[in-house]
Amino acid sequence: MMTIVVFVLLVVMTSAMFNKGLIKKPRRTCGMKFFLDTADVAAIKAINELGVVDGVTTNPTIISREGRDFKTVIQEICEIVSGPVSAEVTGLTAPEMIAEARDIAKWADNVVVKIPMTTEGLKAVSVLSKEGIKTNVTLIFTVSQGLMAMKAGATFISPFVGRLEDIGTDAYQLIADLRTIIDIYDFEAEIIAASIRNSAHVEAVAKLGAHIATIPDNLFEKMMQHPLTTNGIAQFMKDWEAFKK
Repeated sequence: MMTIVVFVLLVVMTSAMFNKGLIKKPRRTCGMKFFLDTADVAAIKAINELGVVDGVTTNPTIISREGRDFKTVIQEICEIVSGPVSAEVTGLTAPEMIAEARDIAKWADNVVVKIPMTTEGLKAVSVLSKEGIKTNVTLIFTVSQGLMAMKAGATFISPFVGRLEDIGTDAYQLIADLRTIIDIYDFEAEIIAASIRNSAHVEAVAKLGAHIATIPDNLFEKMMQHPLTTNGIAQFMKDWEAFKK
């Protein structure tokens, strides 16, 4: 009888602590997501057939390589992929970014406006988030930058892994720290690990809790390959042909 009473008291006390915010409920996740970091419509169509593409990111450099109208390319991508598609502003002042963002947000229901991590960018994100326009704050290289972006209301934050490694900085610690802050303070923002250059990058950020990795299209094929897989299939087929004779 005493055991039952103690158990009930523990349940009641725990419930009360949850309600008062003294104990945080663990954030539910729906698995890591893969975004394609490209504006190549043909590549997006092909890779999307694998069933592993959850969204797409672009930037002015990527768009310029296509040599096509910015709006047309983004709208085509949004028709192929049902998940978030990031399209970046090119203005440098908050009023310019806000005006561009409001226009871009009308292009498709799943478009996300990409904003650079600057003082003017934060001003723009603050305004846009209040209007319900989703934003992806890009070019994040420090914990404080990520925290500022989340405080301003960013939907996504994009720390750059490869570029940090180029200057000898521990990019993985940045990912881990940002994830810790999100979990402690229950921010709604999701981490998009950007500047991904190889499979090791993808594997590492997955283990550190990045919600998303945005991956170049040419890396997707490499992630599926291994010489032992290729050799194994060849051996199986050889043995099967010998068995049938």
